[in-house]
Amino acid sequence: MSKPKPNRSTSNAREGLLDVTIVGGGPAGLSAALIPGRCLRRVLVCDAGEPRNAASHAMHGYLSRDGIAPAEFLKIGREQLAPYETVAFRKIRVEDVEGGAGNFTVVLEGGERVKSRMLLLATGLVDELPQIENFRQFYGVSAHNCPYCDGWEHRGQPMAVLGSCKDSADLALELRLWSKDIILCTNGAPRCDRAALELLDRNEVEVIQTPIARLDGTGAQLERILFQDGSESARSALFFSPGQYQRSHLAEMLGCEFCPEDGCVQCSEDASTCVPGVFVSGNASRGLQFVIAAAAEGMQAGFAINSALLEADAELGGVKSGAGDEIPPAPILEQTHS
Repeated sequence: MSKPKPNRSTSNAREGLLDVTIVGGGPAGLSAALIPGRCLRRVLVCDAGEPRNAASHAMHGYLSRDGIAPAEFLKIGREQLAPYETVAFRKIRVEDVEGGAGNFTVVLEGGERVKSRMLLLATGLVDELPQIENFRQFYGVSAHNCPYCDGWEHRGQPMAVLGSCKDSADLALELRLWSKDIILCTNGAPRCDRAALELLDRNEVEVIQTPIARLDGTGAQLERILFQDGSESARSALFFSPGQYQRSHLAEMLGCEFCPEDGCVQCSEDASTCVPGVFVSGNASRGLQFVIAAAAEGMQAGFAINSALLEADAELGGVKSGAGDEIPPAPILEQTHS
């Protein structure tokens, strides 16, 4: 009788080779960790602790979590992963990545190296904030970039849109859903075409080209926009359409392809990229930037990663339950509840 082939998952654990390293511990990354974790895969989530929505006082559009503070949402996510000894979380930055499918090495700040079979990037985007005096004072409370996330809270109030391009003009029209009193502040000559300006005029959106001097208000509540010619406009909220760039250089370093239109990482429906073993989920790879969408994409990626691991194990004849086996955590790992 031939000897049974080893359980590859257990063998990997003893060798210190993780099944997947997830870079980014936001909604996409935490959601992605849950599926392979429940499949007895060994998962490490690394997060630098710099969420894109850190300035926001509340997130919206997530059924069952509408209105929750972003930090509280992430805390709940980590707590719900804590019972899974297969999943570990570290608050640490990933600086570099080496290797390829089946044997990736991520280099953590400080030089620590972690090996895994698969890699998921859930690193998100960075918004380019307007360089207007006092802007950060109001950002996240009365200055926002997403009307679907924050338009309801300012419904019926006088609002402004900051920006001179077509996207800004479109945003000003969109905000008419929440208020009749909308102005577009182009902070100089507009960069959108005449057709866009005529459309704004037909929809009673005033365009103000005078450069902005500063924003003014009490605490985090915007009250007025002051212009360089001494005029002002009473406003309760300001929206802007930001430029964005990838938070992490890892996808580029690995050779992933990017969409020329928006700079997002190109990936298939299952979150896989053109680089074998590399998956991307969340804002880094999608145009629809909602927390609930990022969480759903993370789940999709987690399922795809486990399926890819299962296929690889099957080819080697190593598919076997690890239930009841002791799979010791590698020394580098800290459990999610630590």
